[in-house]
Amino acid sequence: MAKKLLIIGFVWPEPKSSAAGSRMMQLIRFFQEYNYQITFSSPCAKSDNAFNLSTIGIDQISIELNNISFDVFIKELNPDIVLFDRFMMEEQFGWRVAEHCPNTLRIIDTEDLHCLRKGREQAFKDDKAFDRSYLFNDTAKREIASIYRSDLSLIISEAEIDILKNKFKIDDALLHYLPFLLDDVPEGIIENLPDFEARQHFITIGNFLHNPNYNAVLYLKDAIWPLIKKQLPKAELHIYGAYASQKVNQLHNKKEGFLIKGFAEHVSDAMQQAKVCLAPIRFGAGLKGKLVDAMQNGTPCITTTVGAEGMLGSLEMNGFIEDTPENFANKAVTLYTDKSLWKEKQQNGFQIVNKRFNKEAFQKELSNKIEQITEELSNKRLNNFIGQMLQHHHMQSTKFMSKWIEEKNK
Repeated sequence: MAKKLLIIGFVWPEPKSSAAGSRMMQLIRFFQEYNYQITFSSPCAKSDNAFNLSTIGIDQISIELNNISFDVFIKELNPDIVLFDRFMMEEQFGWRVAEHCPNTLRIIDTEDLHCLRKGREQAFKDDKAFDRSYLFNDTAKREIASIYRSDLSLIISEAEIDILKNKFKIDDALLHYLPFLLDDVPEGIIENLPDFEARQHFITIGNFLHNPNYNAVLYLKDAIWPLIKKQLPKAELHIYGAYASQKVNQLHNKKEGFLIKGFAEHVSDAMQQAKVCLAPIRFGAGLKGKLVDAMQNGTPCITTTVGAEGMLGSLEMNGFIEDTPENFANKAVTLYTDKSLWKEKQQNGFQIVNKRFNKEAFQKELSNKIEQITEELSNKRLNNFIGQMLQHHHMQSTKFMSKWIEEKNK
């Protein structure tokens, strides 16, 4: 009999819009390969960009916040595993799962560490160095509590594993490193990609609802692109991303070659036409999907220290890492004009994808971890007293607040 997985999504997955959407589809494919019967649920409204999960055999269920209907639903489904998409869904629904399905394995996919991203953003706004006073923010108190209450948390970056273990002192048994799960880029695909001479212009891409992406576009507009344009007057910067608002579209300037292109229906096509990808991320967390898209399509990159975090291991960057506008722009021009350097950096990108994110080994490790935890679930929870304590208080507070809202809404 197939095991049952319930995913509680913060949003419905949009793999063409964001790295988070791609990540969710990778997880879904993993569980499908291991023959789970999957139900995807979310309290969020679907957008036009949402992937139709029913086309790949997954049940889609809309659920409501603060509503007893979820209790009926979860008891009837009685899943073997519940996967919470980000800590906010564990906050809302974790206590209901624990109460009605106590033997169900509870897993969080953090996507990225929200407390790290928010702390870095606040330090950036304050123009101060990021330190523990920014990391230990209110979001951290919520996020770390969710990690403790859960049986396992999937962490996308080794850098974030290090922060959780060394800054927050979380037991390694509660954490599992799971980066992007990618197929190899085979030699046949590489040989058919457009070469240096067939490409032109620069590209940047990212969901505009994500503050680090919007900030990066402003940074390009104000500080970096004028320096590049001065050296390469015929070059253009093509800016792609879902949910471009009026404040984004008004940055479009044809004379400056700063072109807002909007949503990219086929990211690979856009990447393969471009010669160099620019990703000047000044704050954020997790792994950057735009860098993976560039690597898979043979497009070398210039990014920042924050942008490259967790991507490389001991491997060489598929471009350069620079944190000042002048150095960033100069390296972008060099990469754009030097064919031999461009080809060398392109090869680095293929190595990063194939060696760092090959899905086969990571999927097997996760399958083994889930099997081990399932067999030892009672003892594992006994060894996590902090998690039990937080679960107790969470059920006393969040549970009754939710029930109060439920009554109020009747």
